[in-house]
Amino acid sequence: MDKTQIISNYISASGWLEQLRCPQICSISFLAAGEYNENWLITAKDIASPQKTRTFVFRINHGSQLALQKKQISYEFSVLTALKNSTVTPIPYFVDPEAGQFSSEFDNGVLLMEFIKGSPLDYTKDLEQAAAIFAAIHSQPVPPEHNFICQKNPVTDIVTESHSLLSRFSSHPKTDIRNRLEQYACTISALSKEYASAFNAEKQLIVNTEVNSGNFIINHSENKAHLVDWEKAVISCRYQDLGHFIVPTTTLWKTNYVATDEHREFFLSRYKEYANLSQPLEELAILTGILEKTIILRGLSWCYMAWFEYTKQDRLLKNNDTFETIQRYLDNIEWFLQ
Repeated sequence: MDKTQIISNYISASGWLEQLRCPQICSISFLAAGEYNENWLITAKDIASPQKTRTFVFRINHGSQLALQKKQISYEFSVLTALKNSTVTPIPYFVDPEAGQFSSEFDNGVLLMEFIKGSPLDYTKDLEQAAAIFAAIHSQPVPPEHNFICQKNPVTDIVTESHSLLSRFSSHPKTDIRNRLEQYACTISALSKEYASAFNAEKQLIVNTEVNSGNFIINHSENKAHLVDWEKAVISCRYQDLGHFIVPTTTLWKTNYVATDEHREFFLSRYKEYANLSQPLEELAILTGILEKTIILRGLSWCYMAWFEYTKQDRLLKNNDTFETIQRYLDNIEWFLQ
């Protein structure tokens, strides 16, 4: 039985579309796959308007960057639920962490959410839209009771995470890269101590932490913009998102863009305005810059770890473009660390 039929059978058995008043499936098609999830489009007829259809994303989880294992899909659903009033994230409808009991294809669970129409973010045109999205997300209250991972001092926590990535595979052959990144981690740890009080004083927010251009959906014709991938969200300070968005390890992941000083200042100034922040732009830029350096460490550490997974171990989801990017980053490590 092919994957579309398995999905169709599951959707029919779940009753999810009936509850959304879209009981008749018109089509199921593959949308995209990342390192730990695959997404399928489900189009169904709308009872309220029989001539119209609605499209949903059926998301299948296969792993977790947060070491949550089978709790990952429920974690992402909870984040999306907390952010549903932001108007810039997909609306979550249903989640089933036990879907593997229906089929082994759904080993780590599934969720159904709103499909957002549009195109990936263009750094040369959409910096203002990104600033507005971040401001809307960061204004959402953290639920009083939640199970979200907290990173009070993101620099320290990311350094710890990076060390974990670097030490995951003892037989990794690229020891020179590991040694260089461990050396760089010492530099970042010193920054963590120097600015600890500044980060500890920051308001804690829901942040995405994976804000590459492909995770933004921009619809210029309808003047809408969304951030759609929330598998690695945590509670931390705003600089995690701001730094991650503008740093070269992010912008070069799917594009050839490297932010200039002018682009960085424009983005941060627009964010400051949309978020209605009173702090000086210079302070916003300094703390964002520290997170940029820290996120470079995390990004390259992940590449180091993932290179081993791609070349030395069986991996359920493989993406040739991703591996080529990983190799390119590791080959140019000194440029990123300059």
